[in-house]
Amino acid sequence: MGRAFEFRKARKLKRWGAMSRTFTRIGKDIVIAVKAGGPDPNTNSRLRAVMQNAKAANMPKDNIERAIKRASDKAQGDFKETLFEGYAPHGIAVLVETATDNNNRTVANVRSYFTKCDGNLGTSGSVEFMFEHTCNFRLSKDGLDAEELELELIDFGAEEVFEDEDGMMVYGGFADYGTLQKYFEENNIEILSSGFERIPTTTKELSEEQQEDVNKLLEKLEEDDDVQNVFHTMA
Repeated sequence: MGRAFEFRKARKLKRWGAMSRTFTRIGKDIVIAVKAGGPDPNTNSRLRAVMQNAKAANMPKDNIERAIKRASDKAQGDFKETLFEGYAPHGIAVLVETATDNNNRTVANVRSYFTKCDGNLGTSGSVEFMFEHTCNFRLSKDGLDAEELELELIDFGAEEVFEDEDGMMVYGGFADYGTLQKYFEENNIEILSSGFERIPTTTKELSEEQQEDVNKLLEKLEEDDDVQNVFHTMA
């Protein structure tokens, strides 16, 4: 088990807090997917993936259907996806993925969080190179063997395959998402959830007191409704 496993284990210790916030973020993903590829999951692979994630998060079916219907309405505005980069205290690099219908508000909020927590909001490209952009799939373990699956998936872009208590995990490069998704669907392998993560290529050890300084910023960012994901290089 490699970096992806260790990263995932650490991330699981700090999931989204409130269920309502999780549903809000999935709702935005649905809008983005529908606006990009239409409301039919049979022809919109991105929407299929979001619906799988919604099911994994126990989002009620009625909520999913309402979100798709609302996204199909021409009056529904789109969400702009923006990546922010910066440094938390003690030299910890931070990447913030946002989806917003008011970019000015989001920029102002993110900048204020960095400033109030003694961090610095950087320019595009300032820390992104410190992270590996990956895709991931959580599969049903039924009938699957991790070693056999890894050998089978090497040609499709898989870089790491391992089993945990939640299912069979497959990690690959960001650009390999569509190829892997197609393979699983064509071979009737059940996808429980999928997504993208940014795994730090190097991490930095901090003292407990220093970690508290960094966590103040991370918590403010994660509580913002416009923020979808936060990644950092703190060990």
